[in-house]
Amino acid sequence: MKPVPRSPAPLPPVSISEHDGVRYLHLGSVWVQGAMRIAAPQTVELDYVQRMLAALLWLPGDSLGQGQAVQLGLGAGALTRFCARQLRMATTVVELNPQVVAANAAKFHLPREAEVVVGDAADWLMQAQAASVRLLHVDLYDEEAAAPVLDSLDFYRACRRVLEPGGVMAVNLFGRAASFEASSRRIAAAFGVGRVWRLRPTREGNSVVVAGRQVALPGRVELQARAALLEQRFGRLGLPARKWLRMLRPLQSVPAGPPENGGSGGSGGSGIGDSA
Repeated sequence: MKPVPRSPAPLPPVSISEHDGVRYLHLGSVWVQGAMRIAAPQTVELDYVQRMLAALLWLPGDSLGQGQAVQLGLGAGALTRFCARQLRMATTVVELNPQVVAANAAKFHLPREAEVVVGDAADWLMQAQAASVRLLHVDLYDEEAAAPVLDSLDFYRACRRVLEPGGVMAVNLFGRAASFEASSRRIAAAFGVGRVWRLRPTREGNSVVVAGRQVALPGRVELQARAALLEQRFGRLGLPARKWLRMLRPLQSVPAGPPENGGSGGSGGSGIGDSA
C-alpha cells in the first residue's frame, strides 16, 4: 500500500539574529537552526555541522565531488553551500518551510546552482529515484528542537533506498537525549549492523550518526590519508578531519537490519579506536 503523505502542520516564523560576526537562523524560538560567519560564508561555523561532513571519510578522496548530494532540511545552508560550492557536487536541498528558503536566498548565500525543493522530506524520498544519492545529510528539527521531525524506521529505510551502493548518510541527533538510543536503533535496523557509526556528542549535545549502504569504514592507514586530504583541502573552512578519527565509534548493541548484498563487512568494535 502506498504511504499516505503526512498532514501539513503550521510552519513557525523565521527570524535572524547576529552576534560577534555570526548570523543565526531561528524558527520561532531562541534555538539556533543554523549559522553563517558573515565575513566568511563558506566556513562551516557550527561544530555539529562540521561533524556531519565526517561522512566524507567513507568516500574515496579521488572521487570527491562525484555523484549527487542531498540535504533534507536547509537550516542556514552550510551543508548546501559546502556541497555545491566546495565539493562541486550536483546538489539538491529539500526544505518544508518557504520562509527558510527565502531567508537563505536573502541572507545566507544560497547557491544558485543548487536545486531547491520546497516540500516535505518524506514525500520527496517516496518519489526519489532509488540508488541515486551518494551523500545524504538529514537535519530535520522543528522550532522546539527536541527530536527529529522524521525519525521512523520507514523513514530511515527510505533514506537507505535512495543511497547508491557505497553512499553514506549523516544524521543530526541529540546524543544526550533519551530519544537518541531509539533513533540510532531505528537507523541500525534500516541499514544493518556494521553499517552505522556515531561521533562523540558536541558540547551542546548534538551527536552525528553516519550510516552507509554497502560500505565499510576504511582501515586505519586509509582513514588517516583521507582525513589528511580533507584537512588539506578544507581545513581553512572549519573541517578538523583528523580530530574526527578520535570521535568515531561503531554503534553497538543494535538489532540486525536487512542483509547487504555485495557489500563488505563492517569495521567491528576495534577499527575506529585504532584510528585515533
